[in-house]
Amino acid sequence: MGWREQCKDKIVTAAEAVSHIKSGDKVMFADWIGEPPALVEALVARGEELENVEIIHGMSPGPQAYLEEKYRGHFHHTAFFFGKKARDAYAKNDGRVDYLGGVTYHKWPEMFAVNPDLNPHWGMVSVSVPDENGMCSFGNTCCFTEPVVRTAAKVIVQINPNMPNVCGTKYDITKADYIVEQASPLYPIGRVEPDEKTKKIADYCASLVEDHATIQLGIGALPDAIARNLTSKKDLGVHTETMTEAIMDLIKAGVITNKYKTLKPGVCVTSQIAGSEEFYAFCNNNPMIEEYPVDFTNDPYIIGQNYKQTSINGCLEVNLLGEVNSETVDGHQYSGIGGQLDHVRGAQLSKGGISIIALNSTAKHDAISKIVPSFAPGNVTTVSRYDVDYIVTEYGIAALKYKTVRQRAEALIAIAHPKFREELTQKAIEMGLIPKQG
Repeated sequence: MGWREQCKDKIVTAAEAVSHIKSGDKVMFADWIGEPPALVEALVARGEELENVEIIHGMSPGPQAYLEEKYRGHFHHTAFFFGKKARDAYAKNDGRVDYLGGVTYHKWPEMFAVNPDLNPHWGMVSVSVPDENGMCSFGNTCCFTEPVVRTAAKVIVQINPNMPNVCGTKYDITKADYIVEQASPLYPIGRVEPDEKTKKIADYCASLVEDHATIQLGIGALPDAIARNLTSKKDLGVHTETMTEAIMDLIKAGVITNKYKTLKPGVCVTSQIAGSEEFYAFCNNNPMIEEYPVDFTNDPYIIGQNYKQTSINGCLEVNLLGEVNSETVDGHQYSGIGGQLDHVRGAQLSKGGISIIALNSTAKHDAISKIVPSFAPGNVTTVSRYDVDYIVTEYGIAALKYKTVRQRAEALIAIAHPKFREELTQKAIEMGLIPKQG
């Protein structure tokens, strides 16, 4: 008996599926670009008849209509990573949005499984078209999608024929409570051409990557630029949270082979893929790419099993103690921790591994230094000074591991924008980090 025959009573429209959600229920969406558009739209359409439905997820690329002021009291959003719309709604401080901080990414599945205040009544996810046995892929995001179906009391699945079938973790569609078959366009993640500063930073970062290393890259102009500078490297591997077109380019160029990986050799390990339709087609049924949930891909002790694990991430600012802030601006939550700390710590556990934190030295057209004496009140430390290895700007590399407080401050001042170095030096003296002159 095929899956359709087994599930014939479960196959419904999106409106019928979400009609079972009640006021006061907690609903968890698949994360980021794995969000099921048809299900979200159908739920929002019921907004005015529902009260106090809690919507839980990370960043969303969708319209997020449930954040509109007219739905206050109908929907409440608990976010564990902010995009612009959630950030703006949170800033109004009117109770529509809460931020769930204090938990690193690889612990999110456990957090929802063991916390009765967060354990969801409903999970809503997208999957690829099932095979004849009912097995399907979580498509472009397994990261928190698989934990959603693992954790929620009931699951609504949108089968989206546009979803790629990515190797790795699979889902048995017969376990779903309701199944909606509806095509939705996949959210594309575009590429940004790097500016001259970014190219310089990428040069320095690439110089730290050794042949045979296993790399973790984020998403955006800087990771793209770094990838372009890795074309002379040999036999790189991939164990990353997000896999992008930049990694696809390196695979096609023969740079990434995964030959020397000590954990899952021959395979790029990721928790999500983000890019264009061409990239999603590249990942479809590609045996070289495997997706797993974040409690595997982001567990530092699993990451650390890779030889020469090299973690490369961005941040918002660094202080003279070597502490890293990647999530707050002017005392307000701007984004979230994501998997940065997981990968920083995983690289530290790896034999020959290193972690690199990269940033522009300034912001607002060189008006503000992003290397600062200390963080402003309310700004958080995402990566402690005890976890930091290399800091990179367009002015060079600061190697901070095993260095004294004085050496760390001097190294960071040396890679700050020249117009701020004298001021930073004076502040470092006042803070007792650098001895007084003369």
